[in-house]
Amino acid sequence: MTIDEILSDYRPNVGVVLFNPLGDVFFGRRIGDFTDLGEDKDAFRWQFPQGGVDEKEDIVEAAFRELKEETGVSSARLLALTPGWLVYDFPKGYKKKNWRGQRQKWAAMLFEGADAEIDLEADDHQEFDQWRWGELEEAPSLIVPFKRKIYQELATAFAPLRDFLRARR
Repeated sequence: MTIDEILSDYRPNVGVVLFNPLGDVFFGRRIGDFTDLGEDKDAFRWQFPQGGVDEKEDIVEAAFRELKEETGVSSARLLALTPGWLVYDFPKGYKKKNWRGQRQKWAAMLFEGADAEIDLEADDHQEFDQWRWGELEEAPSLIVPFKRKIYQELATAFAPLRDFLRARR
C-alpha cells in the first residue's frame, strides 16, 4: 500500500496559527462541544481556525479562505507552511462521513489588521462564539485530546516565528 492510498482515508484539512505582531496567537472557542466523546461540555473548546480543503483547491488559498470564513480576517500574511501532512485519527464514535481522521497542513500567518476586523459571524456557518489572544504553548492543553499531538508539534514548530516577532518589538 502506498502513502497516497493510506492518506486517502484521511480528510484533507488546513489550519491557521494566526499571530499578532506581539507574538500572541488567536484562539477561537468552538460553538460545538465534545460531550459525545464523554468530555465536559466546556472542555477543550478552544482551537485554531481550521477546515476542509476543497477538491483541487490550493493549500494556501484554502488557508486564507478558512481564516476569512471563521474569523473575518483578511489582513494576514503567510509566514510559513508545514511540510508534508500532519495526521490524526478520529476517536471511536466521532466519524465525519467515512473518514478515518484528518491530514492537515498548517499555515503560520501574521495578522496585520486591527482587532476590530475580527468578526466571528463573517460566514453563514459560524464556528466560534468567542475569541482571544493567547500564548502558543497554551494550545495543546486547550484542544480536544485526539488533536493534542498535532498542537504540540505546532507549538514546537512555530515557536521560532513567535520569538522572531517578539524580538522585533
